[in-house]
Amino acid sequence: MVTNGIEQLSSEMHLNKLKGNIALLCHSASVDKNFNHSVLILKNLIGKRLIKIFGPQHGFVTDVQDNMIETEDFIHPYFKIPVHSLYGETRIPTDHMLQGVDTLVVDLQDVGTRVYTYISTLTLAMEKCAKLGIKIVVLDRPNPVGGEVIEGTILEEKFKSFVGRYPMPQRHAMTMGEVGHFAKNNFNIDVEYEVIPMLNWKRDMMWNECGLPWVNPSPNLPTPVGALTFVGTVLFEGTKLSEGRGTTRSLEVIGHPDIEPFEFVEYLNTKIAKDDSYVFRPVTFHPMFQKHGGTTCGGVHIHPQDWKSFRPWRVSQLLCREFRNFLGDKFEWQDAAYEYEYDKLAIDLINGTSTVREWIESNGSLEDLLSLESKDYDAYQSMRDNALLY
Repeated sequence: MVTNGIEQLSSEMHLNKLKGNIALLCHSASVDKNFNHSVLILKNLIGKRLIKIFGPQHGFVTDVQDNMIETEDFIHPYFKIPVHSLYGETRIPTDHMLQGVDTLVVDLQDVGTRVYTYISTLTLAMEKCAKLGIKIVVLDRPNPVGGEVIEGTILEEKFKSFVGRYPMPQRHAMTMGEVGHFAKNNFNIDVEYEVIPMLNWKRDMMWNECGLPWVNPSPNLPTPVGALTFVGTVLFEGTKLSEGRGTTRSLEVIGHPDIEPFEFVEYLNTKIAKDDSYVFRPVTFHPMFQKHGGTTCGGVHIHPQDWKSFRPWRVSQLLCREFRNFLGDKFEWQDAAYEYEYDKLAIDLINGTSTVREWIESNGSLEDLLSLESKDYDAYQSMRDNALLY
């Protein structure tokens, strides 16, 4: 079984790294193997030195469903200390929020995908703490989709946003602690930074090999399988197809009201060269909210069969291409604001480039997609190498 950073913290060697007054950036998935929450663990270890809590997107209690739905600061009714939102009026901690803090401890369960905003929250906090002389300590956790396979196009500078701050691929193959080193080492963040590492985690491990409980890191990732498919299915946030939000298997099912699922899967099987790592199952679902809320949709449920050989980014781009071909004029890109960006398409922000959208619109080949995906991988690998801890 993997031992998380929060469980390592109880040793005197690691506890001594927490100097002065402490703030904890965490959420509902910040638990140990017995489901004890990090706030309780830290309070038991350091008592009144824990003076503040910070919550990321979706809130400290992970109850906010959607993008650009903000949470407010409050005094926690049980812990009697302030809880500050880093997804409200600001996504960067303010001087006021950090007043009196000597060390910011970060314990967030990431899912290994560039657009998942917790790594942006970490690096923005690192930049702010560098200016104020506050130490950052990350309590490391597994990357649920492993630490070896990288997937997706590298973020281009002009598509930087809260869902992508650095030239990383969609599936970045780093832990949260390693992402902090990646940012510090390659982008000159002069902050005092330490990671409390895991025990027994190996880079080739997927979540189902870690022996740890799964708690939703955000409301719409109810299963670890969903974290794997999310690497690819998050792109459907950039379309007006439903990615299953408002159902019990969000980001595993994709569909549209004008699709008959058995017909569509039969069509897919003639257009996408399948392998044994996944199955497209015809599915009908009825979102209760968000896109097509209250309307029955037909589409596919993506079932990974071999976690290590499945390539969700590639499969989802091919799937998006065929949704567009199948639906014709009924297929639409999402043109609403996305994560506080108002002048770029969401699909381009998600992919970190416009080239993949253009590939879909031109009905491009798999070979062309793989060529787009591999661009600048060597440079990324070099930057990543000096950040790896395991």
